[in-house]
Amino acid sequence: MPRYEYKVVPAPKKGLKSKDIKGAEARFSHALEVQMNSLASEGWEYQRAETLPSTERAGLTGTTQAWRNMLVFRRPNAGDTSAFNPELLPAPQDDAPAQDGPTGDDKSDAESAEQNTAPASTPAASEQPKSKQPKSEPSTKD
Repeated sequence: MPRYEYKVVPAPKKGLKSKDIKGAEARFSHALEVQMNSLASEGWEYQRAETLPSTERAGLTGTTQAWRNMLVFRRPNAGDTSAFNPELLPAPQDDAPAQDGPTGDDKSDAESAEQNTAPASTPAASEQPKSKQPKSEPSTKD
């Protein structure tokens, strides 16, 4: 069962002016739409509107009860992994024909490449021409 975090915000009390919106109801619904869309862009899902009582101070010693309109939003808890449900994909099929290129086995591919490009016999170091042998510098004694 996924776990959720909730956010409760006060519903707008006044309408929001905008171009091409006329009338109090249209402005109020526009203000509500803007507030709901801004929270939805942050990942919050609208659940319901509630009217809840609120006890407030009136004067120095008195209290009064006011009713507040609240909007309730929820979203899956960020640390909850139970909401993560990956889909298991089927195994790939080996119906493809064999290719002439590398098979994916790096060792066997490298060995076959060496066998195809290596000369039949290599001369020993003494048989190599003198231009390929390292030159030794004559030492001078004082």
